[in-house]
Amino acid sequence: MFMRVDKLQAELPAPKRRDPNAAAALQELLGGKYGEMSTLGNYMFQSFNFRSKDKLKPFYSLVSSITAEELGHVELVSNGVAMLNNGPDNDGDTTDGGDISGAPFEDMKDIRLAAAFLSNGGGSAPINSNGASWNNDFITSTGNVVVDLLHNFHLECGARLHKLRVYETLSDPTGREVCGYLLVRGSVHAHAYALALKQITGVDLDKFLPTPNINLDKIPECQKYLQEGSHRRLYTWSPNDYREIAGIWNSGEHALPGDPPGELEVVEGMPDGGKIHQLTGIPSAFAPDYAPEEMFEIAQKLTKKAR
Repeated sequence: MFMRVDKLQAELPAPKRRDPNAAAALQELLGGKYGEMSTLGNYMFQSFNFRSKDKLKPFYSLVSSITAEELGHVELVSNGVAMLNNGPDNDGDTTDGGDISGAPFEDMKDIRLAAAFLSNGGGSAPINSNGASWNNDFITSTGNVVVDLLHNFHLECGARLHKLRVYETLSDPTGREVCGYLLVRGSVHAHAYALALKQITGVDLDKFLPTPNINLDKIPECQKYLQEGSHRRLYTWSPNDYREIAGIWNSGEHALPGDPPGELEVVEGMPDGGKIHQLTGIPSAFAPDYAPEEMFEIAQKLTKKAR
């Protein structure tokens, strides 16, 4: 089962301006071939279908714990997309009266992904940067542990290239922060799968890393995560389970060359995380509805009742 915490895995800065085209670029990291929907789908179904779980516990635990993190990555990118679509933080819901007579969103017809507004209300969706739906065919779950782990290693290396290319298209701090955090954590996952394959086959795949060959020290948004040691940490995402990943991610192994040095460590639980930014209502966009004040009043009563 999964436990949900009402935080993002990382603290995202508010966007400087509304930039739907930047949000469209970031969508590639959500619904693209190497996006977070793909990494989540692969690891999740591999963990569901894993054979001989008890006998192969360290490898099952590795895929399972990373599955939980990838679900949070989907949430992080989705929030980043919605934030860029909506612009700077707003302290309260917009009070524009819902007047639509002057075509208040005329510019939306010319943005790269008009459906982000027309169908999704300025939010995110499981699509790529061109609006194509994420494809279930991107999932590989063969039942063969070595084949699946090798595919996962390839997927994380492909995702690294993916994120670097998206990073180079963005200038807003929100999108770049998403990329910076995911580059660090994706490097961890690629490293973890390489170490798992080395344990099984004896082949030292971590010599391929970093792939592509651009060190994280060249990316400003990665620095705080490197300094705090995120590149050396693998989380269990559970209070009691999946501790067996320590057999793969510990054992005297060290950080990758080029990253700040130190031994790898397993952290039980999850990182502290950051706040989820509020997306305010826009009456003229019928979000949330014609009479949002009534809905707010109802929600306030329900919240008070729940306490």
